Amino acid sequence: MADSPARYLRELRVLEQLARTRHPQTLSMLAHRLDLPKTSLMRLLAAMLEAGFVIKAPGEQGFLPGTRAARLAVSLLGTPHFSRAARTILSRLVEATGESCNLTAREGDSMRYLERVETPQPLRLSMEVGTHVPLHCTATGKLALALMDETERRATLDRITLTGHTLRTLTQRNALEHDLAVIRRQRIGVDREEFIQGMVAVAVPVIDGKGRMIAAIASHGPTARVSLRFLLDQAPGMRKAAEDMGKVFAETAAAPSSTDGAGKDRE
Repeated sequence: MADSPARYLRELRVLEQLARTRHPQTLSMLAHRLDLPKTSLMRLLAAMLEAGFVIKAPGEQGFLPGTRAARLAVSLLGTPHFSRAARTILSRLVEATGESCNLTAREGDSMRYLERVETPQPLRLSMEVGTHVPLHCTATGKLALALMDETERRATLDRITLTGHTLRTLTQRNALEHDLAVIRRQRIGVDREEFIQGMVAVAVPVIDGKGRMIAAIASHGPTARVSLRFLLDQAPGMRKAAEDMGKVFAETAAAPSSTDGAGKDRE
């Protein structure tokens, strides 16, 4: 008997299910929600673990999307339509703030620039699309850390090195965790010359339909021209831009799923 086409979409269904939830998913949870037998799912997860598409949650019996899945998700956003729509939103924000604005998303243990629009001012920091920046000392990176599930945040902080990039970088974990708690309450990431001396930045989250941060919009500028207070005052406009950006993400992901209603794998 010929194999069902759904059989070849199982990996995508697993990644889709893991991406939908904030917490690690156990084998039993995934088997129930995907309507797959545990023996087949266990072999599938083992292969995905080896390939880097999923990881085991530290200290827990569960699975999370891996770094390779994150890279795949980011690469899927490189379409001309997404790029044009994102740059239009960022360009409007640059006109309002007068400073460079960027869109970033987490990729592994760093943040990757998806799109960026530079200020027309001659004094500016140029960062190319595709550049990776640290989590612990950038406005978008700290925002990503702050809004992570507690288990994931703890595991990430256990794993990364708090490298000092300037004299203001928070290299002591307790100090960073205190800062992250403030960011979590305010939902605004702040870089106080922690990544590059003489540059300050503010970031707001781009949220999906389930309330999860999927990306971040940031505005930054040199302290010779702008203050952190000025950038914080731009937060309302940045939040509106983040709402518009969230719609662009939703439109990009709106293609009907071929996995909906797929039947049970009867291996």
